Amino acid sequence: MALALNGKVALITGGSRGIGFSTAEYLGKQGAKLFLVDVDGNGLEQASGILRGRGVETACHAADIADPSQAQKSVDACVSQFEKLDILVNNAGITRDALAVRMKAEDWESVLRVNLSGSFYMAQAAAKVMMRARTGRIVNIASVVGLMGNAGQANYAASKAGVIGMTKSLAKELASRGVTVNAVAPGFIETRMTEVLSEETRDALLKTIPLKRYGKPEEVAFVVGFLASEEAAYITGQVIPVDGGLVM
Repeated sequence: MALALNGKVALITGGSRGIGFSTAEYLGKQGAKLFLVDVDGNGLEQASGILRGRGVETACHAADIADPSQAQKSVDACVSQFEKLDILVNNAGITRDALAVRMKAEDWESVLRVNLSGSFYMAQAAAKVMMRARTGRIVNIASVVGLMGNAGQANYAASKAGVIGMTKSLAKELASRGVTVNAVAPGFIETRMTEVLSEETRDALLKTIPLKRYGKPEEVAFVVGFLASEEAAYITGQVIPVDGGLVM
């Protein structure tokens, strides 16, 4: 099914690789103009170049979204480039795994800073634009870990649980202005984050997934694309797991 995204402008954070890049690819195929934001300037230019080579109108901006001023500048740059902002995909995130009793304070704070505060600052800046236009879609990338927890990831789980709570609060605040806010909660997806796991860990994780396989980034992108579309205009405040049945 082709989604009604022709001419829409989508800002995607963490858009240079993994789920962010797959989402950019999918939205671009559906006719959206893309504005990629990432802290990795080199990766950002490479990703943007690939998309432009496929005929997708793409611009990019290097920024640390956990800095509220840089988050605001990212949204301002997008609006300056394309004169509007229809879709925000809050995908940027990091991990700093350790058991809670051994977790360093800086690893706790950096994960919360990027994953939760960064998502809030981007949503805050984008919401101002969307509220004036009386339309918009915000899709936050959460995680099943934010729903069920995970040993060794207290910081990551807390950040993603926070994203889920933030999603529901923003949905209630922005609904009257025609702006929907939803979250997608991926399970174990084949990305750089899962590639570093040992074979023993990967095998153990597979046993917990009813579909007995890892997900693909594009399978998350499809759900993001739907929530970003006009077809999902009556859906807001929801969290949709894409996890092979891990959370039921």
